[in-house]
Amino acid sequence: MSTFPLPEISLDGRVVIMTGGDRGLGLSMATAMAERGARLVIASVDAEGCARAAEELNQIAGAGQALAVPTDILDLNQCRNTVQRAVKEFGRCDVLYNNARRLMRGPGLPPQGNSLPFYETDPDIYRQTIEVNVIGTFFMARAAVEHFREASSGKIINVSTSRRNFSGARNSPYGVTKAAVESETLIWARDMDGTGITVNAILPGGSADADPNRPKDPNKPLLPVDIMDPLAVWLTSERSDAANGCRFVGKLWNPELDPDAAAEGAREEPVFIEQQAPATN
Repeated sequence: MSTFPLPEISLDGRVVIMTGGDRGLGLSMATAMAERGARLVIASVDAEGCARAAEELNQIAGAGQALAVPTDILDLNQCRNTVQRAVKEFGRCDVLYNNARRLMRGPGLPPQGNSLPFYETDPDIYRQTIEVNVIGTFFMARAAVEHFREASSGKIINVSTSRRNFSGARNSPYGVTKAAVESETLIWARDMDGTGITVNAILPGGSADADPNRPKDPNKPLLPVDIMDPLAVWLTSERSDAANGCRFVGKLWNPELDPDAAAEGAREEPVFIEQQAPATN
C-alpha cells in the first residue's frame, strides 16, 4: 500500500507494461496502479523477480490483475513478445513505463557503486549501461509503438533523473544515459504529435530509497520509494492525454490540490529547450 495518498482516479480497464517492475520504484508504481484498477504486465530480465512481483500484485488487487513476462529489453523480439502477451492476455495495451535501467549499484558493478570519475569506469560497464538504459529503452518503446500506432493511442513514460546528474562529477555513465533518455522523450514526443500517442518523462526529484545496494547514510535522508506513485496514477489515466513531451517530478506533487492541478505543479521544464534560430537580415 502506498504511504502517499493516491488521487481518486479509476484506472479500470487500463493495461500497463512496467519494465523493471519486480522491485523498487517500478514495483511501487505498479502496486499503486493495481490498487486503482489497472492490469499490469511486469517485465524484467529476472524471471523469479517477475513471478514474485506479479503474485504480490495479484494478492493485492485480485487474481488475474498482473502477468509476469520475463524480458531482456536488449532483445527487440522479446520486447515485442511482451507487448503481444499484454494484448493476448488482457485484450489491449495502453501504457508503457520504461523503468528498467542499469543503476549506479547492483550486480556486476563495483561494491562501492559505479559513481567514479569517467577515466576509472570499467569500459565494459560503461558500454553495458549505455546499451541497457538507452538502447533498451528504445527497443521497448519501438515495440510498444508498433501496437500503439495500430490502436491510434498509447502512452510511453520514461523514467529519468534529476538535472544535477547530467553534469555533476562521477555521474558518468548513468547521467549520460539519462540525458539521452531526456532527449529520446522530447524527440519521440514530437514524432508522435497528432497520432494519439504521447511520450513523457517522470522522475523522483532526488535520491529515493529504492536501491537495496545503497549504503544507508543518516546524514542524507532519501525520498520514499513511492514518491512517484500519485503521478504514475495520473499519467496512466486519460486525464494526462494532453501531456506530451513533459517532465514530471514526483516530489513536487501536492496531494492537497485537484489531481490535474497537482500534476501541473509537478511539471518541470524539459532539460533541453528548443532555441529559436537567430534572426537573419
